[in-house]
Amino acid sequence: MINQRLQDIKRAQKESFILKEISNFFLRITLDEKQLHGLYVNRVKLSSDKSKCFIFFLAHGGKEEFEQKFSTLILFKPSLRSALAKVTQSRYVPQLEFRYDEEFEKQRKVDELIEQLKEEGKL
Repeated sequence: MINQRLQDIKRAQKESFILKEISNFFLRITLDEKQLHGLYVNRVKLSSDKSKCFIFFLAHGGKEEFEQKFSTLILFKPSLRSALAKVTQSRYVPQLEFRYDEEFEKQRKVDELIEQLKEEGKL
């Protein structure tokens, strides 16, 4: 029980560190690469064995805009991983995988439904 809690804390710390560093690196990249404007790093999740790091992005234009910019984004995967390796204390750096964050869209839809119910007086 205590061991599991400690593992969860360490995972959260590592995810937080990776999110901070990837966000900083990505910000620097977007300053130079105009095609990636409008994409934002939203969250990071490590796989259970910590061998993969899923980086979730948001885009102003939704999933369609993300898919359009994905081919450009994928070109920066090796440089992001290399930069992460230089700043991390870990022996291994996880493989990076880019995804669109659909949880944000779901949350936005739920909020819209709640607002609609409030306007109709049902809530």
